[in-house]
Amino acid sequence: MQTLKIITAVIALSSSSMLFSQNYKTSSTAKAGKEFPKIDNDRKAKFRVYFPEAKSVVLEGGDGMQTVKSTITKDKDGFWNVSTSPLAIGFHYYWFNVDGKRTNDPNTELYFGYGQPTSGIEVPSGEDFFFEKNVKHGKIVDDSLNSEITKGKRNFKVYLPPNYGTKKLPVLYLYHGTGENITGWEKQGFVRNILDNLFAEGKAKEMIVVMDHGVALDPEQEKLADDYPRTVLSTKNLEKVVIQELIPYIDKKYKTDSRKAIAGLSRGSYQAMFIGADYPELFSAIGSFSPVIYEGTESQPFKELPVDNLLKSKSKPFFFRGIGEKEDQRFINYNNLLSNYFTQNKYPFIRYKSDGTYHEWLTWRRCLYEFAQKIFK
Repeated sequence: MQTLKIITAVIALSSSSMLFSQNYKTSSTAKAGKEFPKIDNDRKAKFRVYFPEAKSVVLEGGDGMQTVKSTITKDKDGFWNVSTSPLAIGFHYYWFNVDGKRTNDPNTELYFGYGQPTSGIEVPSGEDFFFEKNVKHGKIVDDSLNSEITKGKRNFKVYLPPNYGTKKLPVLYLYHGTGENITGWEKQGFVRNILDNLFAEGKAKEMIVVMDHGVALDPEQEKLADDYPRTVLSTKNLEKVVIQELIPYIDKKYKTDSRKAIAGLSRGSYQAMFIGADYPELFSAIGSFSPVIYEGTESQPFKELPVDNLLKSKSKPFFFRGIGEKEDQRFINYNNLLSNYFTQNKYPFIRYKSDGTYHEWLTWRRCLYEFAQKIFK
């Protein structure tokens, strides 16, 4: 009888333990075969990393991770166990400070962010618009051109929709943010899944998407300090690259029609606005995701951004502006500047707010999802 009670207790304890462990699910960013990092239903995360010689391990990260509280312990086998407070939904870059040295999590895939390969964790939002589904798939191809403006080879990626080749299609030129590269929209942004699903559902017109590199400096200019003037110079060069080199290259090599749109996130939003506003008769739509404005002053907020051209243009390009609800105040300020400017000048635009998200990839996926449905109609 006593043995039966013990067995019953063990089974009950085991069932309780299984229930607890099932509450945590491995993050979609974990490498194949890895159990950690894990997220529970309350969006709390667990990490388990092997740094046997380390004396100090601290969890650090980018936007959306900076306010996260964590408990860290080291076990006798050299593993550091990290448990966190609830994380915000979305995609977050993170790393560990191991005895003062920034170190990636060996359990996760790496994503190019903050100027280098960086660990990432996806906190589920319950949405599936960027998941791969059982629909016809487009493809992303690597391409490049030799630029006279930047004195070197420029790599970019091109998304071709499922029915590419059957007719000529419009083109969206799409830019990443600071510290990221042309892999961002493909890997963190799930651009292929988003568009494949939209096309399959008949919610958007098929299009080609060119994911270009967001830096356009020649070797001498690359030596300049990484500050706002450098970004403005790079953007002016980028405009020349796009108009004089990239668009002619794309139109010659791919089956395109005359319709074009341009969009970008963060720094890429500035570049999209700059180029789109300078060529309002060329681009029928401009998408600004988490807008940034460089080199503005209180009296001249758009000193280096030619938005006045949009007011003067006959074509009046469609303007979309989106932002995450929890972004830093500076991004909200930029956003408000643009909204006030277009409202005061009676220029039509669409505003979009991404609920519960920071300056990160779920915000930008949602922006692309909304923007893509409204262009090339």
